[in-house]
Amino acid sequence: MPLYMDVHTIAGGVAMADVAQAHKADLQQQAGHDVSYLRYWVDEGQGRIFCLVEAPSAEAAAAVHRAAHGLVADEIFQVQEGS
Repeated sequence: MPLYMDVHTIAGGVAMADVAQAHKADLQQQAGHDVSYLRYWVDEGQGRIFCLVEAPSAEAAAAVHRAAHGLVADEIFQVQEGS
């Protein structure tokens, strides 16, 4: 399954607790789209959120965010994991 990193930018910053709630909502929606949100990273002050996701397509990954909370990523990149 392809691996994607999506990037969100929230003007004015973002709280880790809010991102955790959004991630929980993603987990509740993901099975219906054959998607698995794996991890996320947050820069609270800069309002940046990075989500690592296995998905059949970038569109499927975005559909989960759209259904879960409406905060669709600004950019989605297909990535490969290295060591």
